[in-house]
Amino acid sequence: MTQDPLTGTIIAGYSLEKRVGEGGTATVYKATHETHGIVALKVLRDKLRQDRTAVARFLREASFGTRVQHPNVVRTIELGQSPEGVHYLAIEWAAGELLEGYAKKSAPLPREEVSTIVIQIADAVHAAHANGIVHRDLKPENLMYDPVARNIKLLDFGIATATDVAPDERLTRAGFFVGTLMYVAPESLSGEIVTPAADQYSLACIAYLLLAGTLPYAAKSPREMFTQLLSQPPIALNKARPGLVFGNSVEAVVMRGLSKDPKARYSSVLEFAKELAAVLAADDKPSRENPGLLTRMKGLFKGKN
Repeated sequence: MTQDPLTGTIIAGYSLEKRVGEGGTATVYKATHETHGIVALKVLRDKLRQDRTAVARFLREASFGTRVQHPNVVRTIELGQSPEGVHYLAIEWAAGELLEGYAKKSAPLPREEVSTIVIQIADAVHAAHANGIVHRDLKPENLMYDPVARNIKLLDFGIATATDVAPDERLTRAGFFVGTLMYVAPESLSGEIVTPAADQYSLACIAYLLLAGTLPYAAKSPREMFTQLLSQPPIALNKARPGLVFGNSVEAVVMRGLSKDPKARYSSVLEFAKELAAVLAADDKPSRENPGLLTRMKGLFKGKN
């Protein structure tokens, strides 16, 4: 493996220990600083230093991170440019692992854990919405989860947008969409300015994944996914995988969050999360159609009484 050229170097007092992530515009490092301690340092790619749009996005991410102060959002520490011209953003180092990896190995998750995770995500996103910010790329890869503490941290505002942005200040051209197809709301595909309802759709996708261990569409390619998002309903939660059973109320809440029409969803991302937590707590359906050995034994003993 080729050695990362920045690992082991120092940028503006931050000692880069190792590369921990990589996106389209920036690379993320675990770094240490004499004052700030351990941080995550996002560094804009060298080839994008002269790209005005890329630099604007980078600066905007920092400004959004500063505006959204919440326990479930990583704290923005410092934005700067080194003497060598390197743009960097220092943010809080979040303990745990990406929710994406945790879900792959652990989902379907217990319902109480799903409620805990979804409520925390909704709280973080609601805080962004209260500050006039739509995230637009809510997905497990942008969420850090500590399964021991049951704590979520929202990591990335890289492609977020302000709800009051003027048309001539947009960084996404009309007719283009940003986000991740597996989690993006159908209305985002037009490239028009989206509302907070788009984040609710993405959170419903995450909830579906945590509950079922799969996603609401079974497309095999981006082209197929694009077509399904525009023309087909999502797979009903109770048909997500054989043997997985939820009460009708649980399925109804999740599927309402996944409505193609933004107006058909809940009034806020927080309302969706609270309603889901309530129906999950009240749901008496077993997680599987097969109730397991212990339940079968109880039934046998009951029959002999």
